[in-house]
Amino acid sequence: MKIMICSLVGAAMLLTGCQKEPVKKEMHTNKNSVQKASGKEQQQDAADSGNHALTMDAVFGKPKKEIRTIGILVYDGVNDLDFMNPRYVFGQVVGAKVMLIALKPGLFKTVSGIEIRPDITIDEVLQLDILVIPGGFKGTVETAYNEKVLDWIRKVDQTTTYTGSVCTGAWILGATGLLKGRNVTTNWFDATEKMAQYGAHFVQERYTRDGKYWTSAGVTAGLDMSLAILKDNWGSNYAQAVMLDLEYDPAPPITGGTPGRTDPDVLQMMTELYKAGFNPVIDSLEQRKKKGHAGKHSD
Repeated sequence: MKIMICSLVGAAMLLTGCQKEPVKKEMHTNKNSVQKASGKEQQQDAADSGNHALTMDAVFGKPKKEIRTIGILVYDGVNDLDFMNPRYVFGQVVGAKVMLIALKPGLFKTVSGIEIRPDITIDEVLQLDILVIPGGFKGTVETAYNEKVLDWIRKVDQTTTYTGSVCTGAWILGATGLLKGRNVTTNWFDATEKMAQYGAHFVQERYTRDGKYWTSAGVTAGLDMSLAILKDNWGSNYAQAVMLDLEYDPAPPITGGTPGRTDPDVLQMMTELYKAGFNPVIDSLEQRKKKGHAGKHSD
């Protein structure tokens, strides 16, 4: 929360001795005296504001680039944590507006069935400083075949300082052609083959950076990626402040979370479940795409 950052600044001011003694106010019956007192208070307020800015600089430093607009694409079937983790982290950036950007007006429903009202739609957003594309399940695959969305991403990407994806969100970003020739990370399922379809090279990491493009592994890795972007632009102190607010110090109860750390039987079962869920949707959309191309050629 931005309130948390402001509270940190206030505490830092006390520690660094930036805060001045409070102004003593006295009652005056003389109008000119009242005006002079009011002027002094305004000057004091301005000085305090300047002290806040100085303390921010002293504790956090200056960002590499000014970030004013941060957009997170959302759609029916998006994974809840894929977009909420970045939303929380970037929501702590002072001076930036963070928006959930939907494909269409009205509520969207997450993969777990929660209905949420977005801030704005893609038709209303022409540029962004940061764009994050989260993943999900069926809705992600459908979005990766939505040419209107892909065109919008390509256009907005022209203005971004950072463009990122979480989990299978890389399938959507990859479908735009923007990841061609780049090292990328995505959800573990069929990762190498899927990224190869988009001309990208899959890297088995928690998150990967290639130029301005940041891509993460599944779901929770989006939190790490968002913190890494925060560190890259706003510095280590800012990222640590947010991590402390989150009390982010993971300690999972058992080893797991990646194919290499998962029991082979469990991995096989999960792979078959993913295949059963994803492949029919992909096959259906591929057939529809081929029919569309055939129809164009016949015209």
